Amino acid sequence: MRRGLRVVALLLLLCVVAGGVVYCFPLQLADQMVRFHLWRAGVQSRYVQAGGYRMHFFEAKPSGGAEGTPLLLVHGLGARGEDWAPMIPALTAKGFHVYAPDLLGYGRSAHPDTSYSISMEEAAIVQFMQSVHLKRADVGGWSMGGWVTLKLALDHPEMVDRLVVYDSAGLYFPATFSPDLFMPTDVAEVRRLAATLTPKPLDMPGFVARAALRKLEGNAWVIRRSMTAMTNGYDLLDFRLNNMQRPVLIVWGAQDALIPLSVGETMHRDIPDSVLNVMEGCGHLAPAVCWKPVVRSTVDFLRAEPPMQGGEKTFPAEQ
Repeated sequence: MRRGLRVVALLLLLCVVAGGVVYCFPLQLADQMVRFHLWRAGVQSRYVQAGGYRMHFFEAKPSGGAEGTPLLLVHGLGARGEDWAPMIPALTAKGFHVYAPDLLGYGRSAHPDTSYSISMEEAAIVQFMQSVHLKRADVGGWSMGGWVTLKLALDHPEMVDRLVVYDSAGLYFPATFSPDLFMPTDVAEVRRLAATLTPKPLDMPGFVARAALRKLEGNAWVIRRSMTAMTNGYDLLDFRLNNMQRPVLIVWGAQDALIPLSVGETMHRDIPDSVLNVMEGCGHLAPAVCWKPVVRSTVDFLRAEPPMQGGEKTFPAEQ
């Protein structure tokens, strides 16, 4: 009887401890779950020296020992390689050898005291590709990462085969938000950011919102520098896109409240022979929230022979 009571007491204690961990460190726990999912899928977490800085990246090859088609994925503002987690295993299953680095200042890469301009992050990607001996690859970029990869394809077309951009920055548009949106100072502002990024934000318990606030406050300095560099106009691509030499797919969430679909449509008009795929029911987080149709459209474009030229397609919202 006493032994049974001790076992029950121990189980209750473990439940209390586990609940305390979830309550105090919800985002860290979620990170570990994502990394475990990637590890189970054969995705490796690695580091490389690039341009004098240590950069973290995920690498995943197709099963069966095949080398696969190189595909480089570049995340957006305030993000990291883990944000591609839903797409990486699906892309490797289609025969791609995926590289997903953390940009400088983000994730587990180095955080140097520098400008964090688009040009600087583009240079970091060039140095990363050189460090992993990636002379040429298909390239994908999301949001700010789309801006970086568009500039890469314009400045170094010899390094890019085909380009896919997802809800990409890089063109001037009259923003409906303040740069402070990305640097919330209270829980209400965290929820406002979430509502801007996706049309159907998950209900966020208070303890999760407070954990997100602490994390965003810790990253605020690099986000502030990135935003300052992006809004000074120096790296805008408005008058360069017509010089694009590589095949380009533009993927956009139809309900993107951060960078509206009209920006994607302008990009589509400016880039010769570009393809525009619109994801209904999706916002700015289409590669994460609507990853299945996003993967399908990405693979179809990257595998098409001859390369797709022009056209628009709308993908219905997933039920």
